[in-house]
Amino acid sequence: MGDYVLIPKPGSKINLKDYDPDYHGNEDKSSAQKEIQVLQDEMQEFQERLYAEGKQSLLIVLQAMDTGGKDGAIKKVFEGINPQGVHVAAFKAPTPEELAHDFLWRVHQHIPQKGHIGIFNRSHYEDVLVVRVNNLVPESVWKHRYEHINHFERLIADSGTRILKFYLHISKDEQKKRLQARLDTPEKNWKFSSGDLPVRQQWNDYMKAYESVLERCNTEYAPWYIIPANAKWYRDLVITRAIVAALKDMRPAYPPPEPDLDKIVIPD
Repeated sequence: MGDYVLIPKPGSKINLKDYDPDYHGNEDKSSAQKEIQVLQDEMQEFQERLYAEGKQSLLIVLQAMDTGGKDGAIKKVFEGINPQGVHVAAFKAPTPEELAHDFLWRVHQHIPQKGHIGIFNRSHYEDVLVVRVNNLVPESVWKHRYEHINHFERLIADSGTRILKFYLHISKDEQKKRLQARLDTPEKNWKFSSGDLPVRQQWNDYMKAYESVLERCNTEYAPWYIIPANAKWYRDLVITRAIVAALKDMRPAYPPPEPDLDKIVIPD
């Protein structure tokens, strides 16, 4: 296990059984929540610089099994962030129009523009996860998509977009608890879908599909982070840390002011 975030080396073999979804190092919930608040203040400052500079962008990809915490992570990590510079795209089953194009067509339209942060709640990886597990297209089609994705992400990165990809790793037992909570809590009933149950039966197939993604699409320009996500507070902490670290590395800066501003007098 790593310190606070797990980043496999590009090209390394991945067995998700080697990664403990309960892992939280020496962290504790109280300290983590305090640190998240500090980090969010930093993130707000960097976001303002990023927006003002208008030369770079940041793309955050969230993937997980059902109940894995994608919605919760978005809500918590980006709490207090100026929504003007953030765009969230949720990728569900493709529409007939989207199916009439290549599988990346609908995704490319949501890449964040310069100065913005884009968040993908699910992503182009559904086309090598759901599509693979459910045999929606032949293997001869989906097996080439890993390379297409790598080239696509290389294009995005070369165009000035930093890419961070987070796989929120929960256990099958934790998923059962979260699904049961949706049944037991009236305010959460709307979240429950009976369609999640057949997917749960395909757990092992999805783990194999995710392992292929983490092996074949983990690059230096678009790294995958394996986030132990049974503890929601730890999930939020490591994601926030990784985002702030990336923004610091991007070094967004305010543009220079117009000349002679000290000579301007605002008229009455």
